[in-house]
Amino acid sequence: MALAFIATGMGLLALAWILGTLLWKGFGSLSWDVFSQMTPPPGESGGLLNAIYGSLVQTILATLVGTPIGIAAGTYMAEYGRNTKLTTTVRFINDILLSAPSIVVGLFVYEIMVAPMGHFSAWAGVAALSILILPVVVRTTEDMLLLVPDSLREAASALGAPRYLVIRKVCYGAAKAGLMTGVLLAVARISGETAPLLFTSLNNQFWSTDMNAPMANLPVVIFQFALSPYPDWQKLAWVGALIITLTVLTLNILARTLISTRKQQN
Repeated sequence: MALAFIATGMGLLALAWILGTLLWKGFGSLSWDVFSQMTPPPGESGGLLNAIYGSLVQTILATLVGTPIGIAAGTYMAEYGRNTKLTTTVRFINDILLSAPSIVVGLFVYEIMVAPMGHFSAWAGVAALSILILPVVVRTTEDMLLLVPDSLREAASALGAPRYLVIRKVCYGAAKAGLMTGVLLAVARISGETAPLLFTSLNNQFWSTDMNAPMANLPVVIFQFALSPYPDWQKLAWVGALIITLTVLTLNILARTLISTRKQQN
């Protein structure tokens, strides 16, 4: 028990140290210019507007693409094909994707999209992030649906409800907290992914809404600015890291609040 407490304390200390450093250096450079100006050249003032926009667009689109596919696959594995060979195979492949390095996904999308097209694009970035979302959503959807007691399904079926209605009303209703958690975990994973975007959407110093062209994004900007020798770029890198961290924390807090509110209403 003592060793367990020591290990927990060391982990919490490291987490507090990281968050403290991030808050200390990030808040010091946070200003309205960060949200209203483009990424600057060295030696000039600027912000992260184009990078924030690019990250939001690519993350939202990847979530909209990957989440329905992941939930559908997880639903099949939990509700229709629990003991089939197809489910066993899909689960094995999904576990491999879950632990696969993100740079491998980036290289894969580069070969199938970027190289044939002849240029980087935001669509390629969306494709890479969608692939990263899939295994997380599939695993959490299957696990959460398997936790729903079969007695609930049998009771709904006994009342004459068709299978699809049982899944939609009973299973999804009982597992909605877990499903939301899975989506949030997936969003949290792709929010800070840099390697896939280096091979797909790359970066753009200017404002761009063209999905068929390179688009700025926070992870790549943080990566480039943090490695640069320019102090003003390094400050923007800290601010960008702070923005990503606060966004993920806010999403988790909002989700927990919504779940608690629904539980009280029920």
